[in-house]
Amino acid sequence: MTSVRRKIDLYILSLGLLFVFIFVMTVKFPANFSFNDGELWKNLVVSNLLPLISMLFMCYCWFVYISFDFDLKGANDLPFEIKELENINCEHLTFLFTYVMPLIGFDFANDRQMIVLALLLVVMGAIYIKTDLFYANPSLALLGFRIYRANGHFKNGGREGITLICREHLKQGQKFSYIKLDERIYYVRSVK
Repeated sequence: MTSVRRKIDLYILSLGLLFVFIFVMTVKFPANFSFNDGELWKNLVVSNLLPLISMLFMCYCWFVYISFDFDLKGANDLPFEIKELENINCEHLTFLFTYVMPLIGFDFANDRQMIVLALLLVVMGAIYIKTDLFYANPSLALLGFRIYRANGHFKNGGREGITLICREHLKQGQKFSYIKLDERIYYVRSVK
């Protein structure tokens, strides 16, 4: 279950830029704002529900990022060694420009289009999780993470065609600690 939760979290994190764009495009500020006017605060919240929801998702994205970073520091599986390595960072851009950017074109004032957007995000998430493409995450790219395809030697034998997500530039022959996201996708850091 933890693996599925991590995949869902990575998918939500991949939509972080979309949440930022939605917030910027839809937030409405009142002309005359007063911190002491309770009615004005109520109207501000009611007229900015979508930006508030986007802000909550942005906060959740930050939590997911901190959580993954913390989990990796506690990775206790035996390290593995990279035998072959290929940089596949271009997959971040594929996700961003193919799936996230077109969603900005929705009319956020139209309730029907908002329902379609929500359903589309759920369906995209299900597809990305089932096809294991959740690692192609533009938010992680902005935070300095890289994606590699590799062959590695683990304690119990070799594995080919695994995908590695990390902050570092990887080199052949290095050893890494890892968190296994699924059978072929690992979140890694070098062993010091």
